[in-house]
Amino acid sequence: MNQRLQLYTSVVPNSRQKALQSMSFYAFVHFSINTFTGREWGNGKENIQIFNPKSLDTDQWCAAIAAAEMKGVVLTAKHHDGFCLWQTKTTNHSVKNTPYKNGSGDIVAELAKSCTKHGLKLGIYLSPWDRNCPLYGSNAYMDFYIDQLTELLTNYGEIFMLWLDGACGASLDGKSPVNYDFERIYKTALSLQPNIILANQGPDVRWVGNERGIARAAEWNVVPDISGMSDGVAQQTDTNLKKFEEEQLSNMLTNVGSRDYLDKFDKFIWRPAEVDVSIRPRWFYTWFNNFRVKSVTKLIKIYINAVGGNNLLILNIPPNKRGLFDRKDISRLNKLGDFIRGTTRLEIAINSATFSGVEKENYPVSNLLSGKTFSPILKSDGRYALEFNFDTCCIMLAQIREDTNFSQRIEEFSLTTKLDTGTHLLYSGETIGFNRLAYFKPITTNNLTLNINKCRLEPFLELFKIYKYDKKLRF
Repeated sequence: MNQRLQLYTSVVPNSRQKALQSMSFYAFVHFSINTFTGREWGNGKENIQIFNPKSLDTDQWCAAIAAAEMKGVVLTAKHHDGFCLWQTKTTNHSVKNTPYKNGSGDIVAELAKSCTKHGLKLGIYLSPWDRNCPLYGSNAYMDFYIDQLTELLTNYGEIFMLWLDGACGASLDGKSPVNYDFERIYKTALSLQPNIILANQGPDVRWVGNERGIARAAEWNVVPDISGMSDGVAQQTDTNLKKFEEEQLSNMLTNVGSRDYLDKFDKFIWRPAEVDVSIRPRWFYTWFNNFRVKSVTKLIKIYINAVGGNNLLILNIPPNKRGLFDRKDISRLNKLGDFIRGTTRLEIAINSATFSGVEKENYPVSNLLSGKTFSPILKSDGRYALEFNFDTCCIMLAQIREDTNFSQRIEEFSLTTKLDTGTHLLYSGETIGFNRLAYFKPITTNNLTLNINKCRLEPFLELFKIYKYDKKLRF
């Protein structure tokens, strides 16, 4: 058994994945010809003269994104219809042949400038499926796609993510399914942007398995090394969104990282899950969804379960035909940001920390109070307890992180406190990983104990914080 655990715990994130884990939360912006046709999937035959967002303001986008405490934004530079939001040399099906700024506009360039202004990172969505390009389905198409990718990764500064969609509805156009040369895409992207993250259909980040913002109760970063793994969910092949959502949830694997699951495989990779969800029911803006924008409470719960459950979260905000975020969406984002900032503002000072066991000299429990890694000596029963003491106050949240330089190890944990009436259980869970936000019923106390009840070898913790209760932050 120890040999298998040593194998699992030998898998760690690369430097690019570690940088993304520190971001955790970033935006999607779906904006294209579909915004003007009211469709989710264009057919590539649209009259692009309808594309003219007369009030487009990428500064407005970025201000709202930053206000929600997101750290970056991924733009649909080209969706499945093949319409390009930049001054590409590869096709005439782009903004250069639209009324927008008399054909001189470049939305990728405008967003790149706004990202710099607002302290955000820029990411690119470039659909491998292209319903406009006559080369699609032929051997020459990949050269065309690589030329587009090269333009985007060469002319707009640092790109933090390439988001690769797996949708392929070639049959809708009477064509056979196409196998994309993803290895060539990866190689090209990394050669042009060495720090780029390859997401969704890439090796660095995997899809959680649904588009409703539903995260697993226990999420693992160490998963089997299976080429193209998407958590057992088939790629979208048609425009029936309701049917696709039902298939997603019915096919979504609930367990992709437990010992029982991993024992079926021999090769493993570090590939965290990303929760992708839209603030509205659809990915592109439609006016009739103005009454179906997700509530602040819903967004907070998605954030807590995703970002607070060892996932990455990409939240879509679609601009309208004028090229602006809707005021209702902006209001929701501001309030979500207020919640996130309010929670972290209420950190309390921990006076002391004790560990029920012998410590390694290099990793004392006091490290956790100074931003360093703590790890105890391996115990045969795999159970550990760390008690934190502080001035009496009402608490509501603990934030815990493992040091992923040593992989992900904790399999069961709980939070308890000692009162005059005895020991009270506040929270229990399975995984921690690179971030766990443990919200519990507010309680007044002066101590909190982290009980590690099951672990793959010894644990390595890099952060433990406790936050006060504030009735304004109820959800």
